[in-house]
This record gives sequence, C-alpha cells and structure tokens, in this order.
Amino acid sequence: MAVKSRKPYEGVARDLVENFQGNQLVYFSWDRHLLFAASFQLCVPREMTVRQLIEGPLTMLLAPDPDAAAIDWSRVSWLKSNQPWVPALDASLVRNGVGHKELLRLQTPELCSLVARN
Repeated sequence: MAVKSRKPYEGVARDLVENFQGNQLVYFSWDRHLLFAASFQLCVPREMTVRQLIEGPLTMLLAPDPDAAAIDWSRVSWLKSNQPWVPALDASLVRNGVGHKELLRLQTPELCSLVARN
C-alpha cells in the first residue's frame, strides 16, 4: 500500500545490535513441536556460549513440552538461517557466526509432538 507524506520520512531502526549493550536478539524454534505458536526471541549476551544457551534459557523455555526431557542434545540437528549448522558448543555465539536477529532451529527427528504415540 502506498503512503503519502507531507515531508520526507526517515525511519530510525531501534533494534540495531549497537542498541543492546553487548547483547543481541536470537530467534529460536523447535521443528515439529507446536506447543509454542512461534519462535522464541531471546536477548542474550553475544559472548554466551552455545552450551550456556542450551543449558540456560533453551532448557527453561522448552521444559513445558512433554518431549523436552527426552532431548539428547548430542544428537540434535541444527539449522541456522535455514541452513545446516554444527555449532561449537563451547564457543560464543559470535564465534559460531550467530548474528543479531538470526533464527536457530532445533530438529529432533525421534521426538515429534505432531504425531500421536501409542
């Protein structure tokens, strides 16, 4: 839809990484698990390691899902911006190439809350 303005409009982005005092936004989702309607948006330190991300905020956020306790983190497949990715668990998000507002997707083919179990 076209917009008409009386004067030139200059948008100011307020979600630039420079505005987060050493933190960054990272989106996270768990494929084939619909307990959560959309990806999580986390504001985390850029120097946080992937292991700290898993053992801290991700474990807490996923806990309500019935499959969460069964996650074998050593067998998880990851996508970063929809591309296969193998994180270095003890390296920071920055060293792993995780940028501001990047989407990380967790895949656990053996766990799927979309399929009824008998």
